[in-house]
Amino acid sequence: MGYQLSPLVLAALVSIGLGYPAYILAKQLNILDVPGSAPHKTHARPTPLAGGILVFTTFSLMSIFHRRWLDNDMLAVFAGAVVIFAFGIWDDRRGLSARPKFIGQSIASAILISSGVQVQFMTTFSIAGYISPLIAQILNILITLFWLIGITNALNMIDSKDGIVAGLGIIASAFFGGAASLAGQQVIAFWAMALLGTSIGLYFWNGTLSKFFLGDSGAQTIGFLLASFGILYNPLNRSPESSWIVPIMLLGIPIFDTTLVVLSRLKRKQMIGSGRRDHTYHRLIALGFSPKLAVLTTHVSAIIVGGLAFLTLYLSPFIALTFFVATLIYGLILLLWLERQPTLDS
Repeated sequence: MGYQLSPLVLAALVSIGLGYPAYILAKQLNILDVPGSAPHKTHARPTPLAGGILVFTTFSLMSIFHRRWLDNDMLAVFAGAVVIFAFGIWDDRRGLSARPKFIGQSIASAILISSGVQVQFMTTFSIAGYISPLIAQILNILITLFWLIGITNALNMIDSKDGIVAGLGIIASAFFGGAASLAGQQVIAFWAMALLGTSIGLYFWNGTLSKFFLGDSGAQTIGFLLASFGILYNPLNRSPESSWIVPIMLLGIPIFDTTLVVLSRLKRKQMIGSGRRDHTYHRLIALGFSPKLAVLTTHVSAIIVGGLAFLTLYLSPFIALTFFVATLIYGLILLLWLERQPTLDS
């Protein structure tokens, strides 16, 4: 239990303590979000994008003081996270088009894959004789790329209001920490708890005080770390036919929001990467929710779906898959209904 509480408490204290220095540094480097620079940027004054600086600095210090918890897999994850942070800061400072962002995310993903951190789901079909080992490996790599890049962008896209991503980081990392601990994966549990503590400090500065924004560097780094935990998570004594359900459900809310936005913009022939007020949060506001209630609804939904993910660990593979499909159908119905609702841009 101590190996979980130690990183949680230390990372929380460090991130809370470094919040104001990160805020000052972002201002001095002119890493600011300027009101009116995009249709969805409706805040009152230029606001520092210090979230990435805080997350990166906290994790750097944690890795220095807890080197014994850094195995080869986590070293690869951290190396990839450095790339994500670097491109994110570049974007926060200068503004990048979709292509360089994708290049940075691909480089970070390639670091993990080349280090052996990748999805192994299709290997099951290869062992069963359904596909060749080469095809299985190619599919594993493609799925890994899709997962890492998709989740990294999903956390960035859902960052529509102060506290949303920090809160989702708290919830997802707490569940990942618990799941990894149950599976005996102490290293993942340790760093998930470190991310939980970091997200608590981030929420204090971004969600409670509204002192700064996360920026691409903050939201993408959190997304990449959570996506990496999802790949490394490997529950012991659980069927491989259904254990992959857990990471997907733990990150189900960002996945839902990204799917909603992509489908909505494709339907309206809008650029997928355009900054618009058509996310789940904005649609809840348009339905009459207060900003605090809309954020709370997002977080409570993440807790519910995360709890359901844990439930599947104690079900037989068939029942777990049936449960997962039923959740998908419910989510699809909700998505189609919400897509028809007005946005703040309509």
